[in-house]
Amino acid sequence: MGMLGGMLAGAQPASAALGGAPMTTPSGASVNTTSGPSVASAVARQAVQTNASSSSSSTSTAYTVRETTLANGTAVREYLTSAGTVFAVAWSGPQMPDLSALLGTYFPQYVAGVQASRANGVRGPGAVENSALVVHSGGHMGAFSGQAWLPQALPAGFSTSDIQ
Repeated sequence: MGMLGGMLAGAQPASAALGGAPMTTPSGASVNTTSGPSVASAVARQAVQTNASSSSSSTSTAYTVRETTLANGTAVREYLTSAGTVFAVAWSGPQMPDLSALLGTYFPQYVAGVQASRANGVRGPGAVENSALVVHSGGHMGAFSGQAWLPQALPAGFSTSDIQ
């Protein structure tokens, strides 16, 4: 687990969990909450639906994006269902967030997936993709980013391209 462990060693703590409640705001962090989809995303989605000549009625995706900017400058965006459950997270910034806290009970599955990839000679960013969990994580000192989501928990009509 060398590289993965090293990536987590300097991680900023945050207590949230994929599949659970949103993070508790850490000391020195700021929070901004918006309803999704954004106006631009809604307009783009409407245009796609119109161009596809779909006869189905347009439905809006009910979710909220909660962005927490940690004291170290890293932004963590949590995507919440209308019931308040985190179905996706994204991060970007100068330091990795604590993935064990962000992924919660899914963290061991992520570690096992990365270790299996490394054992098969795959190098590069940590990526796990299966029916229960998708995680893309990468970057370098000063510029880390990633996304994680639960495919089975995505709200109807939600596009994973909205996870940014």
